[in-house]
Amino acid sequence: MNALIIYMSNHGTTEKVVDRLSNLLGYNTSTLVNLKTEKAPKIDDFDTVIIGGSVHGGKIQKKVRKFCDANISKLIEKNLGLFMCYMDTKNEDQEFKDSFPNSLIEHASAKGFFGGEFKFEKMNIIEKFIAGKVTGNSKSVSRINSQAINHFAIQITG
Repeated sequence: MNALIIYMSNHGTTEKVVDRLSNLLGYNTSTLVNLKTEKAPKIDDFDTVIIGGSVHGGKIQKKVRKFCDANISKLIEKNLGLFMCYMDTKNEDQEFKDSFPNSLIEHASAKGFFGGEFKFEKMNIIEKFIAGKVTGNSKSVSRINSQAINHFAIQITG
């Protein structure tokens, strides 16, 4: 399997998740691209494409959404996986629908909800305020769901 993992990580949580996922898939078969710092390669050479990021304000990052919109016709020809890192488990289904085009959601062979982290030491003042309201404290917290990552890896390798 020749896999491309396209993601965006602001504070490192999604990058940590992608590292775990690529380890499960095999480092030698995975190309990792963080859209925050890199330009997406052409997807023609990949059998499998996995796309994900973290949720901020109810949606995945804009660069991830733009990549999906720009590549829909090619993505529906691939073995496709979609995932998101989030902390608001009450709204995960709606946030997933708001983050990815419906045609990609319907086509994806793997869909993942991987939990997330609030890393207060990496947040700006506004992010700290919002995260503090959500968690009720100002300490960093991690709720990464390793079991969900493992399940996703099994689904995508089918």
